[in-house]
Amino acid sequence: MEAIENQKKGISGSTLKLIAITTMFIDHVGAGVLGRYLRMYGLIDIMASGDMSGMLAWMQEHGALYWVYYAMRMIGRIAFPIFVFLMVEGFQRTHNKWKYALRMGIFALVSEIPFDLTFNAKVLELTYQNVFFTLLVGLLVMIAMDAIGKTGWNKVGRVLLSILAFLAGAFVAQAVLHTDYGAMGIVCITAVYLFRKNKVHQIVAGCIAFAWEIWAPLAFVPIGFYNGKRGLKLKYVFYAFYPAHLLLIYLICLLLGINGYASA
Repeated sequence: MEAIENQKKGISGSTLKLIAITTMFIDHVGAGVLGRYLRMYGLIDIMASGDMSGMLAWMQEHGALYWVYYAMRMIGRIAFPIFVFLMVEGFQRTHNKWKYALRMGIFALVSEIPFDLTFNAKVLELTYQNVFFTLLVGLLVMIAMDAIGKTGWNKVGRVLLSILAFLAGAFVAQAVLHTDYGAMGIVCITAVYLFRKNKVHQIVAGCIAFAWEIWAPLAFVPIGFYNGKRGLKLKYVFYAFYPAHLLLIYLICLLLGINGYASA
């Protein structure tokens, strides 16, 4: 009986995943649908003009839509830190790290066209890649650091090689692949990974690493209640949901006749 009660305490990995998926969906509806309306109504142009009186007039007419959009985008900031945390957890539990990376890479490729259609109104846009690429690069950095830690090098050598692996990953994410979150995404992934052996330290490091996105550290509230249990078997839910929900959002935009606009 006591074992059953202990098992119920806290938040399972599947619950965290559902929180991340839900907040991500809210964020992407805000960006993909409301963001298009804001662009149609001239938000980008009025902001670029620097005309304060024009901006005030624009806000009086479209302010309600803008604040709903803003709220949805801020809710979405919770998603990425949770996905990062779950990836670090999965990395520690997986029996085959390279198979894990291969799966991440396949879905990065599968998701790119839905991502570009939803946010750039193009079939393929190579200047900005989806978040799976960010997670993939972060995962490869973790694989490299894990391998470095198992070498016979002295501590200084291992630290220097780990820093090199991190810098290489940050460079690839930012300057080569131009991934969602870019180099800062690799900074956040690395911080959560390096402090994985102490939950309190990991949460503090994660909050600091994600502080550049004002609402993102709130993700570490549910993460703090994580009980280490897998929960429901949702292994492939995120992989399938990511491209599927992007296609759904784009189809909604198509039906509304706003698919020709990029998101704001």
